[in-house]
Amino acid sequence: ETPAASGSSDTPGGATKGDGGTDGGGTVVGPAADVPVGGGTIYEDPQVVVTQPMKGDFKAFSSICTHSGCPVAAVTETINCNCHGSMYSIEDGSVLGGPAPNPLPAMEVSVDGSDLVVA
Repeated sequence: ETPAASGSSDTPGGATKGDGGTDGGGTVVGPAADVPVGGGTIYEDPQVVVTQPMKGDFKAFSSICTHSGCPVAAVTETINCNCHGSMYSIEDGSVLGGPAPNPLPAMEVSVDGSDLVVA
């Protein structure tokens, strides 16, 4: 008889990072506060980049470049791959420059309390 219904108040946010133990089947990647407005943050487990084009509007994409499979390396106003210069939109993952043939695949992202959950 675990207190499953009482849930998140018993679990510190940092302790659930990357364990996939949320009720919705997603993975807590980190605090929403870590993702700057007009930019983004790259996570390694899972391999995802979370952006916040406008305050409170979070987007998530695979962090693997569609050109040759390199992990993206930086997020400024665009998501950037340093291997061959591909650039993607922080709003929808679309290709903005470089040799990438396809947009970054979108992933589901939600905010649970102060944490970002990616599915």
